Amino acid sequence: MTFNDSALPLMLPEDAVPLRAAVAGPVLLPGDEGYDDERAVFNLAHDLAPAVIVVVESAADVQAAVTFAAGQHRPVLIKTTGHQMVGPAHGAVLIATHRMNDVTIDAIGRTARIGAGALWAEVVKKAAEAGLAPLNGSNPTVGVSGYTLGGGLSPTLGRSQGYAADHVRSLDVVTADGEFRHVDAGSEPELFWALRGGKGNFGAVTALEFDLFPVSRLYGGGIYFPGERMADVLRAWTAWHPGTPETMTSSFAVLQLRDLPQLPEPLRESPHEEFVAHVRIAYNGTAADGERMTAPLRAAAPALLDTVADIPYTKVASIHNEPTEPVHYYERSIMLREFPAEALDKLVELAGPDSESTPTVVELRALGGAWDREPSVPNAVATRGLPYVLLCVAGGRVSEEPQLKESVGAVLDGMEPWRADRRLVNNLAPDEATHAASIYGSERYKRLAGVKKIYDPANIFRINHNVAPAA
Repeated sequence: MTFNDSALPLMLPEDAVPLRAAVAGPVLLPGDEGYDDERAVFNLAHDLAPAVIVVVESAADVQAAVTFAAGQHRPVLIKTTGHQMVGPAHGAVLIATHRMNDVTIDAIGRTARIGAGALWAEVVKKAAEAGLAPLNGSNPTVGVSGYTLGGGLSPTLGRSQGYAADHVRSLDVVTADGEFRHVDAGSEPELFWALRGGKGNFGAVTALEFDLFPVSRLYGGGIYFPGERMADVLRAWTAWHPGTPETMTSSFAVLQLRDLPQLPEPLRESPHEEFVAHVRIAYNGTAADGERMTAPLRAAAPALLDTVADIPYTKVASIHNEPTEPVHYYERSIMLREFPAEALDKLVELAGPDSESTPTVVELRALGGAWDREPSVPNAVATRGLPYVLLCVAGGRVSEEPQLKESVGAVLDGMEPWRADRRLVNNLAPDEATHAASIYGSERYKRLAGVKKIYDPANIFRINHNVAPAA
């Protein structure tokens, strides 16, 4: 089924009257005060232009917004921060969830219950007060809900605990028929399976409950090396990480930082500041064991800066040091089936000091461990058994969009001989939105499409990497 949402009619003030009467939060049309603030997203490459924005404050507001959208045959877009957006949302009902940001920690049960608008920074802080930690992402400003529904690849505890989606206990969700459903493994098992990994294709999640872990500190941080030593450091890291325990999660990255605000201060005065190799480490063990374990990495080349130390869990965002203010960027990732010596040499050729590569970040993250194991309650996450994810991010001005895409494509397409078919939906580009069948694989996609047919047969939740309802 093909949709032309740009042809949907404008929303007239009188059209929005029943919606305003039904919800407690603001209902904003283009031109209304607050509309531009609410449509703003983290990735400045995107310009959302929905027909109406509903700033929800409760599940009842979400029900009213979804019912209204279905009645007008309009698509629905759920937005917390907009780290990952797909399409401009022309004609859509945009549901802004940021006011639904409650975070409740059950210290005895080791769980968190969060509203759809909560950010990872809030959850990490409140969990830490109870000596607990979630399977959060690398950037504290990312919304918990979208990250978790897309799988959730935690760079701190993921290798020992698996995907964030693996530890979801239950979800509250409003489906396309406007029904509020509390979904868990016992109540609606097929919907529960699909929601955890299906990335917003099956309804508007209003709350999640998930496991926390008794972790209050890590041996973690980053070691920054001169970019011209990329090959030496990458060889050392690829030889090193397979022998580490599952409590060690790590990645390797090449960074072209160009004096970005998040650049650690000591590097600002370095002649190498624009091109560095960065090994990221998060070890859930003693600092003494971590220091001994990472000695081979430190011996790979002289470090420009070494921030690896014993840190409280509340400081884990410092490991990756990602931007926390909106920026313009283009992002894609692929999974790799393997990373032999030939692939290493190719990546150095494509993104190393002698290349003409311009992406801001080229990251190779090692998976394995619990990421390969199916959880006790299976879900739709598609990337188990794949050892690496290769992420490429190019930052720049809006006018540079074609060059940004070209620079990312040059690196990822150059690694085609080792590319796996399945992909991690959280790190895909908007122009990959029509590739859902290949993202999930044919068998998993067929099952997802069957669930979609039951819960969203008109495909109103389609502004995403879309799973179309089964025929």
